[in-house]
Amino acid sequence: MTELDLTTLTERTRNHKRRLVEIVSPPVCTERALHYTQAYKANIDKPVVLRRALALAHHLEQRTIWIDNDELIVGNQGAYLRAAPIFPEYTMDWVVKEINELAERPGAGFSVSEKDKAIIHEIAPFWAGQTVRDRCYALFSDDQKALLDSGIIKAEGNMNSGDAHMAVDYELVLQVGIAGVRQKVAERRQRLDLADWEDLHREQFLKSVDISFGALTAHIRRYADLARQMASTEDRTERRDELLKIAENCDLIAEQPPKTFWQALQLCYFIQLFLQIESNGHSVSFGRMDQYLYHWYRRDVEMEQTLTREQAIELLNGCWLKLLEVNKIRSGLHSKSSAGSPMYQNVTIGGQKLHHGEPVDAVNPLSYTILESCGRLRSTQPNLSVRYHAGMSNDFLEACMAVIRCGFGMPAFNNDEIVIPEFIKLGVEKEDAYNYSAIGCIETAVPGKWGYRCTGMSFLNFTRVMLAALEQGKDATTGKIFLPQDKGLSLGNFNSFDEVMAAWDRQVRYYARKTIEIDCVIDTMLEENAHDIICSALIDDCIERGKTAKQGGAKYDWVSGLQVGIANTGNSLAAVRDFVFAGKVSQQELAAKLADDFAGEEGEALRQILHNRAPKYGNDDDSVDELLVDAYQSYIDEISHFHNTRYGRGPIGGGYYAGTSSISANVPFGAGTMATPDGRKAHTPLAEGASPSSGTDSHGPTAVFNSLGKLPTAAILGGVLLNQKLNPNSLEQPRDRQKLMTLLRTFFEVHKGWHVQYNIVSRETLLAAKEHPDQYRDLVVRVAGYSAFFTALSPDTQDDIIARTEHTLA
Repeated sequence: MTELDLTTLTERTRNHKRRLVEIVSPPVCTERALHYTQAYKANIDKPVVLRRALALAHHLEQRTIWIDNDELIVGNQGAYLRAAPIFPEYTMDWVVKEINELAERPGAGFSVSEKDKAIIHEIAPFWAGQTVRDRCYALFSDDQKALLDSGIIKAEGNMNSGDAHMAVDYELVLQVGIAGVRQKVAERRQRLDLADWEDLHREQFLKSVDISFGALTAHIRRYADLARQMASTEDRTERRDELLKIAENCDLIAEQPPKTFWQALQLCYFIQLFLQIESNGHSVSFGRMDQYLYHWYRRDVEMEQTLTREQAIELLNGCWLKLLEVNKIRSGLHSKSSAGSPMYQNVTIGGQKLHHGEPVDAVNPLSYTILESCGRLRSTQPNLSVRYHAGMSNDFLEACMAVIRCGFGMPAFNNDEIVIPEFIKLGVEKEDAYNYSAIGCIETAVPGKWGYRCTGMSFLNFTRVMLAALEQGKDATTGKIFLPQDKGLSLGNFNSFDEVMAAWDRQVRYYARKTIEIDCVIDTMLEENAHDIICSALIDDCIERGKTAKQGGAKYDWVSGLQVGIANTGNSLAAVRDFVFAGKVSQQELAAKLADDFAGEEGEALRQILHNRAPKYGNDDDSVDELLVDAYQSYIDEISHFHNTRYGRGPIGGGYYAGTSSISANVPFGAGTMATPDGRKAHTPLAEGASPSSGTDSHGPTAVFNSLGKLPTAAILGGVLLNQKLNPNSLEQPRDRQKLMTLLRTFFEVHKGWHVQYNIVSRETLLAAKEHPDQYRDLVVRVAGYSAFFTALSPDTQDDIIARTEHTLA
């Protein structure tokens, strides 16, 4: 077995991490907001796409840059460490309303100086009526607004920020450099006919790409100049030499392809940084870093030995800490479903590749090095994913087990055995399908060839839809009826359980359509008002088509919304079937007890019966698992009839599929959901992702795997998210780790599971961390499809993680 050193950190890495972890309330930075306001005002006559390019160039020229923490990888997003910029073109309303409350938000607090508050108030009037959010609400119908206000459908983050949820073509920029991208643009512009309407619009986009990438070159050279300036006053010889090397690296990669591993990694980070500065969309991912960086790693570390493996790990850890510096401020409502302020910057390793047209294992020495570097650092960034396949060696899988034991929720696993064939069935070319990567949480796409938001469209609360189906279409939380029920059906006058399922079918199809209507409005407003130029230029084949990704420039484009509370929905329907229609409780009695939240002794007695005796998803019980599949199929069937706004405009695809990667939305969605027939009390969390409801999976991890395996995974390509929690003692012995490896192989190869990830932390540790947060600042836990610092989470999210079932491997 390959032995990994999972404890050694250099002093600079420890100090850098410590500084970041100790920032409890990160600052807000208004530089970007101010510079973009200035540029938009100065260029009000220009097309929006040009205005955005000029605004980016102005900001990159004027903004504060720094090199700190003796870092080897440089580049800062905000003017201060871990500062979160404001992006006024997306929204300003909530910023102005919540600016004085930001520091008090549980689990998502930010500090704002009086100077920055003044700047926000100064620029806000210019953006009134011009933001993406303003224009969305101007276009929404009354019923769409009412649905969003009700909270059954959530699209808060989609209006307030950029899309992201993609990985760009890092391989292209590494091969040709920034100058090479500009040359590609120049060649395409030479073939335009400006007497043609479409080419006239292409010219505006391509001109914007050239302006933006020219600004990137100038900005990288600013770091070279700063490093040289710092070197001239540096007393430490070793650090002076490092700063001069940083300057040399930046001078080269400002235009040219990198020559060393250090330069290649620095260029990748710069591109990542510029994507975050251009747009504040999260889930901006690196794709298969162990594949496209291996050329430089192999030459420097393995062949010429100009770089040691330990030095490479220190560079990687420096990059990971720079990712941790990248920050995002969300509205109060949005922050509740993104507990811990995650950025989901995913790095994928392992999996397969094609060699002479045949699949082979893609694991290489850099795969191990990236895995080891993450295991040593134990940070929330990057969001590390491993592509599993049947031919994965036991050696690499054992190395993954060693890192999982470190207890920070990584790596997560995605399954080649289902993703690749299902992508090919969709129409993805074989070579591209074998090059897929995880994006953000657990969703997948082809790096550099896929449009935005392979997942993360509107969120739909399945459980509230189910309650509406039980009560004449009336939403139990607001009392509003969005779709009146046929024949006034409700608990009290259903004639059969088939009528219940028919009511569910009609309700969920209605809400599915409404989510897509809302998506259509938001996508249209983003396309018209917030072009992402750098991102689009690095997605195939936006330059050749002369279109942004939002206009249809990507080769592939499928998206998914997110369905929340699927386990509660299946469990509740099973309880209604097995207790109401088996004569154990009357429809009227159940309706009454749900309405008063199981109050009183009789109510609690019924709740305990429903909670403990009704079948629960996650225990390999066909009676509930297959019912959940039937219920989910109604939604899946309905969305198959719809397309996204890029359909027919260039990309292959343009359709929708389902997805369960609901991040931490299960907590706020649960807070807005009344009591449910599965015995869940009102306002408590819903089940997370595709995982069983907390505490109900009592038959062990194998039973959970068996239940997950029954889901129509091929239709849920937005991700089938499974969180499992193990006590640290469960992996103490080699035989226990072998058990887990066998379980994983069975889950992925036999049941065709999509994904799994692990929290290896005891309940006692979590309780202690909640009580004494100052002693556990660096405790990292898996929240959903991402990890976060436990003490940075809201109390409700902490409680949700503590309540999850803790399995053993007996």
